[in-house]
This record gives sequence, C-alpha cells and structure tokens, in this order.
Amino acid sequence: MAETALPAPPDALPRVSMFDQPRGLWVLSGTELWERISFHGMQALLVLYMVGQLLLPGHIEHIAGFATFRGIVEGVTGPLSVQALAAQTFGLYVGLVYFTPVIGGAVGDRITGRRVAVIIGGLAMAAGHICLAFDESFLIALLLLIIGAGMLRGNLAAQVKSLYDEGDRRSADAFQLYYVSINIGAFIAPIITGALAVAYGWHMGFAFAAVGMIIGLGVYVAGQGLLPAETGRVPREARAPLTARDRRRLLGFAIVWPLQITFWTAQSQVWNVYNLWVRDHVSLGIGSFQVPVPWLQALDGLAPVLVMPFFLALWQRQAAKGQEPDDLGKMAIGCFIFAGATAWLALAPLVAGPDGRAPILWAVAFHLLSNIGWLYFTPIALALYATRSPAGLRGTLLGVNYLATFFASTISGRLGGLYETLSASQFWLLHAAIVGGGGVALVALGGPIRALLRGDD
Repeated sequence: MAETALPAPPDALPRVSMFDQPRGLWVLSGTELWERISFHGMQALLVLYMVGQLLLPGHIEHIAGFATFRGIVEGVTGPLSVQALAAQTFGLYVGLVYFTPVIGGAVGDRITGRRVAVIIGGLAMAAGHICLAFDESFLIALLLLIIGAGMLRGNLAAQVKSLYDEGDRRSADAFQLYYVSINIGAFIAPIITGALAVAYGWHMGFAFAAVGMIIGLGVYVAGQGLLPAETGRVPREARAPLTARDRRRLLGFAIVWPLQITFWTAQSQVWNVYNLWVRDHVSLGIGSFQVPVPWLQALDGLAPVLVMPFFLALWQRQAAKGQEPDDLGKMAIGCFIFAGATAWLALAPLVAGPDGRAPILWAVAFHLLSNIGWLYFTPIALALYATRSPAGLRGTLLGVNYLATFFASTISGRLGGLYETLSASQFWLLHAAIVGGGGVALVALGGPIRALLRGDD
C-alpha cells in the first residue's frame, strides 16, 4: 500500500518570495548552504591534514583499520609516498561522496521518501565530522560522511524540481540560484576552517564543519511546511512504466555521462593536488601576512556568485535574439573555458619571481576563469538531469549525475601521484587536455544527443 501523503503547505503561507521563486526554494537552498559549509570546510583541510599530520609517524599507527586500507590501495597502485597516499585517499573519499547519491536517491525514491532521507543524511554527516576529531576514528568518519552525503545529496536537489509545474521557465533559474547557496557555502567554509586550523589546530576546523551540518539540518526541519507534499514509497505495481520516449532520454544520458567525467577529472584536482601546488609554487605573502592555503579554495565559492549575474543577463540577451546556447552547448563551452584555466596554471613559471613562486594574483585569476567554466557546466548539467529525467527516476538520475564525479575523483586521485614525477606544467597541461577533449566530444556528438534527450525516434 502507498503511504499517506504528507500534508501540503498551508494556504496561508505565501508561495512566492524573492526573485519570483517559491519560498520552499530558500529552505532547500539554506539547507544546501550549510551542508556545503560543512563539506567544503572539511574538504579544504583534508589533504593538508593528512600530509602535514595524520599520515606521519606518531599518528598513522593509531588510525583504526588503516593498515588494511593502505594494503588494499597499494595492492592496486603499488607503494605510495605519504603525499601520493593522501591524494589517493582524498580521491577515493570525494569520489564515493559523489557515488553514494545514486543509492541515496534510489532509497528516497523507493523506500523512505526524500524528506526522511535528507534528515538521515544530515545526522550521519554531523557524526562523521565529530569523528574526525580523533585519529582512531578517521576511516569511520569518512564512511559516515560518504553515507550521509549520499542520502542528503541524492534527495535534496531532487526536491527543487517538485516546486515547479512542468514547463515552468523559472525552474532553470532556480538551479542557478540553488547553486549560489552552494558557492556561498564553499566561500565561507575554507576561510573559517582554515583560520581555525591555523590558530587552534586541525580538529577545531573539523568541529566547525560539524556545527555547520547541524545548523543546515535545523533549517530543513524548520522549513518543512514550505515544501511540496510527497507521497513517500510507491508500490512497484503502481509506478508508471517507462515509455519509449523515456528510454530514449536514458540513452541520451548514457552518452552525456562519460563526457562529464572529463570535466570533473580536472575539477576534482582543484580540490586535491591543487592545494599542494599552491603550497609549493605560489607566493602567499601579503606584506607580513601569510595567506592560509585553504583560503584560496574559498575563491571557488565567491567567483561564481560574482560572475553569475553577468552571465544570467548574457544568456537572457542571447535568448531574446534566439542565440542562447542550449544545455549541451553551454556544457561544451564550460569544458573549453576550464581547459584554458587549467593551462593557465601550467604557465605559472613564466611569471615566477626569484624564489620560483608565482604571485598570488595568478592563482586568483585561475579561480575566476575556472569558475566561469564551472558556471557553464555544473548547474547546467544538474538542470539537464532534473528536467529531462522521467519523474519516477528523477532522484536516481540526479545520483547518476553525481556518479560522474565519483569516477572522476577516483581517476584524479590516481593522477595525483604524477605530481611527484611530472613537472607542474606538464601535470596541469595533462588535465587541460582531458577536459578540453570532453568539450570537443560534446560538440561532435551534440546532434544525436539532443535528439535522444528530446525523446525523438
């Protein structure tokens, strides 16, 4: 039997608020904001923490189960240095964070309902951040964070589409606004956790990430009355079967998905080895002040917010003239821009000072340029999956969208080991070629993919 639907929001509550969007969008965006403060705050520290403390003698021996974990990893990769092991561990962790939303989305679609799944995910993530306070529970912490992210991310963004009727033009802008919350969180978190880590130690930075997740969960629970009703679990016999048009769209996604991996392979390296590159190749001094390495990660949150109004206006002007690129066209442009930004890192030796380090403004320019590419690619891909997926599989397919990041992060973790054998310029040019190749493939295969995603024969 189907479960009883949750009560609809009271009629007295206004359904539209800022930017002509439903109020529920701001509940979901506020939850995502704090989840990203939690996630990016921890992520900005993780590689530096492993290289600078956790994987060194005196600490690594105390991590429960780490000898077995290392044996499994090195059984595939061969012996790894501390730096390479940290990069590989980070790649596996982030990859699994983007893999589990496939499972979490299916659980929310088929078993618990999306609201319960989000709450379970938030609690697991908060517990995971708390476990990072102890060397012994490091792997347990990563496991809780991976499971929690799967439940939360696989079900939170899927609720955005439920706020809009089919064909509502506002839904496309909604995902851009939703990503503003992601980027604000990604901007705030590294600044706070980086400062806390410098002043009070690594574990204080992780503790702040736990607080952020608890606040996000509180926002979500408090805003339940502004979200659409959900029916919860639907019996298998009551689910609408896939139509021929649905199956063609699934085939279209099957072609797009491998090309997304090329973008995320390069992007994932910005979360991973890029921190080590900044440590080794960028002059971080501003007068007598040394900028903490994680603070540059904050620019990945700020830059999209700064450039988004310009590009939203640009796309509106292009649409008025009938010249706006479609979703696949924007994604291809995003790949090309990101490839150019990654090549920019390879050119850093040309502006290096006597100490062999590039000025900090070179890294700032990279974040600005790379995030223009991100803006053309990431929110557009999410909107593509949310708007073209069959309704009964929307949560699952949004998880599939994240699955590209799983494979890409795993690949980038393996490629991170090359940082010790290639020159820095060769390392970044390799990644520029990968993401640029994805853009070429999107252009070359764009016609057939568009037809499939429309559901054409």
